[in-house]
Amino acid sequence: MPSLSPSSPPHWLLVINGKSAGDESLRAAVLRLRAEGVRADVRVTWEAGDAQRYVDEALAAGVTTVVACGGDGTLSEVVATLARHEADASTLPSVGLVPMGTANDFATAAALPLEPEVALALVRESAPVDVDLLRVEAAAGEVHWCANLASGGFGTEVTVETDEGLKKMLGGLAYLVTGIARLGRIEPVQARIEADDFTWEGGFIALGLGNGRQAGGGQQLCPDAYIDDGLLDLTVVPELSGEVGATVGTLVAEGRQAALERVAVRHRCRQLRLSGPAPLMLNLDGEPCEADHFDVTCVPGRVRMHLPAGCPLLRVPGNPEPLLDTPAPEPGLDGAVLA
Repeated sequence: MPSLSPSSPPHWLLVINGKSAGDESLRAAVLRLRAEGVRADVRVTWEAGDAQRYVDEALAAGVTTVVACGGDGTLSEVVATLARHEADASTLPSVGLVPMGTANDFATAAALPLEPEVALALVRESAPVDVDLLRVEAAAGEVHWCANLASGGFGTEVTVETDEGLKKMLGGLAYLVTGIARLGRIEPVQARIEADDFTWEGGFIALGLGNGRQAGGGQQLCPDAYIDDGLLDLTVVPELSGEVGATVGTLVAEGRQAALERVAVRHRCRQLRLSGPAPLMLNLDGEPCEADHFDVTCVPGRVRMHLPAGCPLLRVPGNPEPLLDTPAPEPGLDGAVLA
C-alpha cells in the first residue's frame, strides 16, 4: 500500500450510492472541488460489493480520503472495507460523509451538514479524528463492521419491511408509517446478553448496540453513546404488556425519548455476547444479519473521520484519546437479571 504523505496533493475517492448519482447539487460540488485543486475520483455503487472494490482500488492508488456519498449503509460499507485492512488507522485514508440517504441517522446525530458543497468543504477543512467501530462476529465466524448502530427487535423489523418506494416518497417518515402498521403485531424476541459483570435475559421488543445514537429514521436507542470512548452502549426495551405496554410501544415507535427512558435497560461495556433460543436478527447500519449468536466488540480508533467542530458524538473536544477507563453507568432494573 502506498504511504500517505501529509504533504501530497489531496487525492480523494467519492463513493456515491447509485440512488444519488443524478443529484445536481452533488455534481456541482464535485466540479467546484476539482476546480480548487483536489483530485476527486468518482465511483457509483449499483450492487453489493461495489464499495468494497472501489475502496480497495483506492488504497492501492494512494488515495488520501474516501468520501461516502449516501446514507448509513454507504458509510458502513466504506469504513468496513478500511477496517478489514490490518494497517493502523493513521496509515489509512481518512473518511468523509456527504449525507444523501433516506434517514441519515449517523449524519443527523453527528450534526454533519446536509448540503453536498458544505459537507465536502468540511472534509477539506477539518482534521480527521479517531473514531470507534463495532466489530460484530456472527455465529458462523463471519465478521461485520458497524459504524453507527446495531439494532434488533421492533426497529429491525420496521427497517427490513419498509418499502423502498415509500422511503423514496416519504423519506424518514416512511419508517414511522411502517412502525405504526406493525404496532398490533409486535412479538418480543427472547435473548440472553452477557457482558463483563452484567447479564440480562428475557424478551425484548427493541435492542440497540450503539457506537452512534440513532437508527430507523430518528429512533434514539442509545442517546448517550459516543464514537470515541472505546465503549459500546447497550439499550434493551423489555417485553411490555397490557395498556401501559401498548402506550409505551406507540411512543417508542414515534421516537419519544421520555417513553424509552421509562422502560429501558442500559449498560456500557467493551464487548458483549447476544444469544437466543432461536436465530436472532440484527440490523447493522441498515443491513440485516441473522445468526444464533453475535459477539460484539467496540474497537477504539479504528478509522479517522472528518467531523464538525463540537460534534455531539465526540466525548472530548479535539478527540485526543479514547476514554477506555470511563466507568460504565449502572443499568436499569426493568426486566434485567443481573449476574
